[in-house]
Amino acid sequence: MLGTLSKLNTSLNSVDEVQYQLPVGNSLIALNPLIGKSLTLTHTGNIFCCNCGKKTKKSYSQGHCYVCMQKLASCDMCIMKPETCHFDQGTCREPEWAQSHCFVPHYVYLSNTSGIKVGITRHNQIPTRWIDQGATQGLPIFKVSTRKMSGLIEIELAKFINDKTHWQAMLKGHNDDIDLVSQAAELIPLIADKLQQIAAEHSNIIIERLDANIQAIQYPIEQFPLKVKSHNFDKVAEVTGILQGIKGQYLIFDTGVINIRKFSSYEVEVSNL
Repeated sequence: MLGTLSKLNTSLNSVDEVQYQLPVGNSLIALNPLIGKSLTLTHTGNIFCCNCGKKTKKSYSQGHCYVCMQKLASCDMCIMKPETCHFDQGTCREPEWAQSHCFVPHYVYLSNTSGIKVGITRHNQIPTRWIDQGATQGLPIFKVSTRKMSGLIEIELAKFINDKTHWQAMLKGHNDDIDLVSQAAELIPLIADKLQQIAAEHSNIIIERLDANIQAIQYPIEQFPLKVKSHNFDKVAEVTGILQGIKGQYLIFDTGVINIRKFSSYEVEVSNL
C-alpha cells in the first residue's frame, strides 16, 4: 500500500484500550491486529504538503511546505504558545479559522505521561489529546472560553509541575497511577490569586472549575523497549521489524520506535501485511 502518512487515528474501546489506525493516503490500516507481526514502512523520498498537496523537499510544522507554514494560522507560534495570541492586534493570519479553533471552549488538564503534567486542548479533543501524548490517565480541571485563557492558566500551573512529556521515559513503560484529583486539589490553591487576577483582566471570559472523573487509558503493547532508539526517514528510508506495541503517536518495533506524526506527509509504502 502506497500513500502519504498522517497522524495515527485513535479511539477507545469499551475497556479503555486505544484502537489505532494508520492513515496511508486515503486508506486506513488497522494496527492493533498487526502487533506481534512483521511490518515494513519504506519512504519513497517524496513529501507532499498536507495543505496544498505540492511536493516539498522538507516538511514544516508536521507536514506543510514552507509557503503554507508561513501563511496558515494553525502553524503560527501562538498555537504552541497560546499566551502569545495576537488576534486582538488585528494580525491573525486567518481570523475566521481563529474563531472556529481558538475562540471555542478549551480545557486545562492534568495527565500522567512520563509523570504528572499540565496541558490544554480544545473541548472536542478529549481524550484524543491524552492518547497522542501517551498518557495513561487524564483529568480536565478547568474549562475556559478561549485558547489564550487556557494558555495563561497553564503557565501558572507549569510553575509547579511539568508541561512537557519526556517521550523516552513515556515509551519505556507505564507510570504508576496518580491520584490526579488529589493533585488538582493541592495545585489549584497555589494559583488562586493569579486566577482572580486573570479573571479580573478578562472579565468577558468564563473560568469554570470542573469536577470530573479520571480517564484511564490502556495501550496495545506486548513489550516495551529497554533502550529507546528512534527511526528517522530522513536518515534511513526503511523502517522494518516486529511491531511490539503502540503508544502515543509512536510505533514500537523490536528495532526501534518511530513517531508517525513527525513524518506526516511523507510518502511511504507499507508492506508485509
